[in-house]
Amino acid sequence: MAISKVAVGLVHHPVRDRAKNIVATNITNFDIHDIARACQAYGIDSYYIIHPAREQLMFVSRVLDHWRTGEGSKLNPMRRTALGPVKMAESYELALKDWGQENARVIATTARSIPHQKLYKFRELRSEIEAEGPPTLILFGTGFGLADELLNNVDGLLEPIKGAPPKDYRHLSVRSAVTIVLDRLLGSW
Repeated sequence: MAISKVAVGLVHHPVRDRAKNIVATNITNFDIHDIARACQAYGIDSYYIIHPAREQLMFVSRVLDHWRTGEGSKLNPMRRTALGPVKMAESYELALKDWGQENARVIATTARSIPHQKLYKFRELRSEIEAEGPPTLILFGTGFGLADELLNNVDGLLEPIKGAPPKDYRHLSVRSAVTIVLDRLLGSW
């Protein structure tokens, strides 16, 4: 079965903080490694860590250098493999340009409802990916989620991950959310 190309973007700005202010969050070592491993497991074409601050991207570069070509590559070759799809960009627009898929569909994840945005159900997006629909960049937010200014400028939103009733708890780590989404869209179940 042929599938369309899929990339993941982990957005650190513009995102919201607890008070709904627009902020830039720090990149964490866990997000680099754990999301890369999920992306590798599900055949993701590229995993973009998106941050406008050069210092934050330099941190990612140092981590990648250690595991791809430095001492870490000798100690743990599987980590080098896992980090294969990781790339960096200052914005999701630059990620699309780097990916070479500027006409790709951009789908954002959020637990909030945004008026006038197409809402993709997991089954619908999975079917389109399996049918070789357009390349798709899926954006995940850090902090307390993607800012409305970004959510209003994408091609659609993916339905939120819902917790089990009666709690319907939705504040997952982004690492967990990425893995759940990728399994629902690309898993072999």
